[in-house]
Amino acid sequence: MTQQTVTALFDRYDEATAAVARLEGIGIPHADVSLVSKEDPDRHSGITSRHGDHAEAKDAAIGGTGAGATVGTVLGGAAGLLTGLGLLAIPGVGPVVAAGWLVATLTGAGIGAAAGGLIGGLTGAGVGEADAHAYGEGVRRGGTLVTVRTDPTRTDEVAMILEEHGSINLDERAETWRADGWQSPIATEVASAPVQPRDRSRTYPASDVRA
Repeated sequence: MTQQTVTALFDRYDEATAAVARLEGIGIPHADVSLVSKEDPDRHSGITSRHGDHAEAKDAAIGGTGAGATVGTVLGGAAGLLTGLGLLAIPGVGPVVAAGWLVATLTGAGIGAAAGGLIGGLTGAGVGEADAHAYGEGVRRGGTLVTVRTDPTRTDEVAMILEEHGSINLDERAETWRADGWQSPIATEVASAPVQPRDRSRTYPASDVRA
């Protein structure tokens, strides 16, 4: 069965991680869930890079090293997605903590490195380009992005859980950013639309690119 990609952006990291735990609790495999959050030493003090140095991740991001600048174990552990959180430097976004299937595209295993970091990873997963740029801006501003691969029979259930745990309205937030001067390189009206245009989560036909 063709999978779909469900996305949601959270202001609060703890709301996003609670949503991830709930998804795993209803049987969504952690291999099909991904989390990317702006790195914050105070919020993520227990997470270290492979070399044990937060500064390395920041330096890599600031220096613009390639989209595959991985400095942590980010694919998720056997006990659940959140046990695999690690540091990753994404050009244009900065240092993030991340785990899950989407991370493979950001570390060069898929199209992410060639297509432009987080934006390329999202569009490669089926997310419309305008929304991908908005999600990237949301993470850059401190948000947490949760992305789930699932079959169409479970997309409503997944979307409801993401919304129940506090995901934001992407269109409203993007309008606020535009008022602050942010300009997306893609016009919303010409971008690929989600198959289910919910207010606080989006569902897209998944691409064939898999971790």
